[in-house]
Amino acid sequence: MAHARTAAAAGLALVAAVTVAGCSGGGSHAGAASKGSPVSSGSSSGGGGGAQPSPAPTESNPPGDIPDNQVYVAFRPAGGFSGFTVKVPEGWARTDKGAATVFTDKLNTVRVTTATATAAPTAGSVTSTVVPQLRSQVAKFAQPKVSEVQRHSGRVVRLTYQGDSAKDPVTGKVVRDAFERYAFYRQGHEVDLTLSGPVNADNVDPWRIVSDSFTWR
Repeated sequence: MAHARTAAAAGLALVAAVTVAGCSGGGSHAGAASKGSPVSSGSSSGGGGGAQPSPAPTESNPPGDIPDNQVYVAFRPAGGFSGFTVKVPEGWARTDKGAATVFTDKLNTVRVTTATATAAPTAGSVTSTVVPQLRSQVAKFAQPKVSEVQRHSGRVVRLTYQGDSAKDPVTGKVVRDAFERYAFYRQGHEVDLTLSGPVNADNVDPWRIVSDSFTWR
């Protein structure tokens, strides 16, 4: 009997040892998995943190439509040559830069520039003189098209083209703009009217109102 009890006790001790070993092994495996998970996550996070953000591309379709109910007011320069009037959108910010007066609102601009000229501009003179100048001044200048069109003041030379706007000082964004430039001439005076806004903005009617409103006095 004593021998039987000894054998039974030895058997129980063996079972307990196996159970403890199994539990210990499982705990070690769980610990390895637990440690492995953060490494994987950290590796992924590190890869994202190390990548440098690419520069923002030029935006080609931001909002820029001028409202249909926009009101227009007559502009007549106070100094220099003032023998004309042209309607500009009411409420737009005005900036005077030498011979140029610029009106801006959000993404749209109306620029009026005066100069003396010995002869009336032609499609040929604009192509050979103005286009090269703009190509060196306007970022990513492209798609110039020169033509003669009829406006209320008479026949004028129109130049259309595209280019990048200056970088927005707050957002850093650059907008792809469409330009319309009209060259008006009379008795040694030239007035260049440049209208610009985002490509694909529906500003055909507003720009027609402005360009048609130009009148010599």
